[in-house]
Parts: sequence; C-alpha cells; structure tokens
Amino acid sequence: MIRTTPFHERTSALNQTHLWSHWSNHLAADRYQLSDKAEYFAVRNAAGIFDTSPLYKYRITGSDAERFLSGVLARDIRTCAPGQAHYTCWLDERGFVIEDGVILRLADDAYLLTSAEPNFAWFADRIGRLDARIEDVSDDFGILAVQGPRSRDLLARLVPQVAETPFFGLVQGEIGGAPVVVSRTGYSGDLGYELWVPAPDALRVWDILWESVQGQGVQPYGLAALYMLRIEAGLLLLEADFDSSRFAWNDAHRSTPIELGWSWMFRDLGADARPFVGRRALEREIADRTSRWSMRGLVVDWEDYDRVHTAVGLMPPKDHTPVVEDWLCYDDDYRQVGYATSFMYSPILQRHIAIARIRPDLARFGTKVNLEFTVDHHYEQVAAHVARLPLYNPERKTA
Repeated sequence: MIRTTPFHERTSALNQTHLWSHWSNHLAADRYQLSDKAEYFAVRNAAGIFDTSPLYKYRITGSDAERFLSGVLARDIRTCAPGQAHYTCWLDERGFVIEDGVILRLADDAYLLTSAEPNFAWFADRIGRLDARIEDVSDDFGILAVQGPRSRDLLARLVPQVAETPFFGLVQGEIGGAPVVVSRTGYSGDLGYELWVPAPDALRVWDILWESVQGQGVQPYGLAALYMLRIEAGLLLLEADFDSSRFAWNDAHRSTPIELGWSWMFRDLGADARPFVGRRALEREIADRTSRWSMRGLVVDWEDYDRVHTAVGLMPPKDHTPVVEDWLCYDDDYRQVGYATSFMYSPILQRHIAIARIRPDLARFGTKVNLEFTVDHHYEQVAAHVARLPLYNPERKTA
C-alpha cells in the first residue's frame, strides 16, 4: 500500500511535475518543478523545504534508556546531553554496519531515533530486563527539513530559540500553538534544521511556515535535488554508498564504520569501557589495521576529462544528475585501487566529483588515481585526485 505523509496535501499541490518516488511505502516528490537544479540552488543560496517524514521514527524511554542505548549504538550516547543530537550507527557482532541514523536526546530518559529502514525488532529484542521501552512513532510525526543559509533567520521568526541553537543542538517550542522539536541537523551539508511536528498539526504548521517564507527565495525541493546536495556534503546513502549488513549477500557488500569514514565516532574508544554490539570486532580492526577501504572524495581533473571526449569529437558532458553505481578506480599501472559509489557534476564546485572507497595506502589527500568512464562505448581512464569529505563544507553549517 502506498501511503502519504502528513504534509502531502500541501506538497502535492506544489508538485508541478507530478513525479513521485516510493520511499518507505510513502510518496516522495522527485522534483516540484521542471528544474531540479533550481531547487538545488534554492538550498545553496536561500533555503529549501524537504518533507522527510517517511523516515522510520522510534521513541526510547525509561530509567535505563541510556544504558540500553549505550549497548546497542556504536557511538557513545552518554556524551550526548539532553538538548543535543548525535549522528550514530549500530553494528552486528562482526563489526559491520547495520544502519545509521540521528538520535535526539529530549531529556535524561527520553530519545527519538530515525532510520531509513525498519529497525524496531532489532532494538526491541535487545532490551532484556532493562527498564527501557521502544515505541514505533513513525506515524505520529511529520518531519520537515529547512536547509540553506537563510534557514536560521527564517525559523527564528517562528521559534526564537533557534537563533541560539548550536550545531546538532535541539530546542522545543511551538508554531501556531502546535508543539515542535527543532534540531540543527539535516542532509544537505549546509546550515539547516529539521522540525518534528505532531501529525495532526502538520498542515497548520506547514501553512504558517510557508506563509512566513514567501518572498525569501525559499522553494520546496525533492529527492533529485537532495541527492545532489548530499554527494557534495559527503553524506552516505544506504543502498548506494553502503548496504545494511542484514541484507548484504556477502562481505564484499558489508562495511565497517571505519571503512565508511566514521572513525571520528571512536576517538575515545580506549577510555570508553562500555560493551556494545560489535565492539570487539571494531577493536580488532583498529588494532590490526584490517580496514579494506577508506571513504574519500574524488575530484576529477577537468582537462583530462575534456581531453577524452574532445578526442572523439564529443562535447564533454557536465551532467549534474547523480549516478549511483560502481565506477572503478585504478593506479597508473592499471591495478584496481577502489571504486566510486556516487558520482555527479557539482553545480557549485564546477567539477565532477564522487564519493569513493580507496585502498587505505592510497587514501592520502591529493593522491592521483584514475577513474574509469565509458566514452564512445569503450573504457577510458581519467585522472582524479583523492580529497577530504565533505567536498562542500561552508563555515555557516556549524557556525
């Protein structure tokens, strides 16, 4: 059954293309107007509004909620104070990533967690005798992402506390009498916020928000623009840049958090004695340096890219549409050294860029690799250099 989000009555009226995708059994707009690039630039230059309601949402409560989450989440939830949020992940016993998500700590014993796929049973099965409860509240809330350089000023008109909310902080307020939780989080790599709205109040909150941003260059944006934004931001996508270990066919399709570039989550692992699912495997990987890949950005050499196309009489394409598939990477001796998982031409960077897995010994920033393309129905290799993720990282995102 295809479902709709609490905001669908408004988003469908704005969707001029009538193009929709299925996201967690919900309709999600591909693009609202003919140009997804216009929606993309609205986020980069002003602000955009994205309906992220199809995410699965879980409420975890109880006096042992922190203890429970400390044992199932790989990142130490004890360092997340009330009023803060964490980007986190959870692992299987072999240290492979099951999924990632954002968790909001509303109080000492109350949390909200998002995930792209259903994970309720996995968490519920691990509570045991602890005083912790998990509820699936996916249908109870709509979530709107307001992203872009004007997002802070625009939202502060409605929820004044937003003006002082730090990166990955959250506040609770009201819009039109409806209670909302606003977190300084998002999937755009820019300054941005996400609003949790009770489903019965969704249309009222949308109307107030939409009216308040008129004349400010704000547009709704769909999945096409979202995928452009997230590649520039180096934000990984499930079933694109990595697979859940639960559904992967073999270990070549599984990833550890270190291989996905999340080693920053474990900087204090030596001083953190808590047991959590996958810890021993993670410790062995770090100690023995057995990571197969390093997640990196790639920036293509534009002169080399142009060369292989003009040599056969073709205009070098500069297509901003993301391509999510394996693009193999080689060294100068034609040995495979990695593969790109997401590729696009960045409108704001004016370069072809990619998210890629590179062999750790070649993952130093600036290292040259060769990315394989198909030109005139045969393979060509084009020079690229390894770069730090995110490739687009404006200061305003965290300021």
